Amino acid sequence: MVVGWLSPGVAPAVGQDRATIEKLNDVWSAAFNKGDAAAVAALFTEHAYVLPPGAEMVKGRAAIEAFWRQAAQQMTDAKLTTVDVLPLGPEAAREVGTVTLKTKTQPPQEVVGKYVVVWRKVGGDWKLATDIGNTNK
Repeated sequence: MVVGWLSPGVAPAVGQDRATIEKLNDVWSAAFNKGDAAAVAALFTEHAYVLPPGAEMVKGRAAIEAFWRQAAQQMTDAKLTTVDVLPLGPEAAREVGTVTLKTKTQPPQEVVGKYVVVWRKVGGDWKLATDIGNTNK
């Protein structure tokens, strides 16, 4: 008997639980807030996509690193909040969340937005495969 996408005796992948994704989001936020674009990019698959608002798609880890480096020069204090996690099989999950950041302008302005990401299991590690987000205003 098959229950949803699970076969009998097959448990959902550990990395798909909310706590694991929240820990990975903490790693992302800490790296971004330090301006460590290489560490941020390392959380993405080799051929990941970032789909930023009002800009072209960014594909591949090197381009993603350059994108986040530029973003970190303009913003800081990133805080990600997971709203929902949906397993998409044993090697993928979809996350919906909210984000707050502050601009590095004087005076700083708060930026509030939302995002959807697809996580993929690569080897034993969970990586971001697709990342799209936008601001609320």
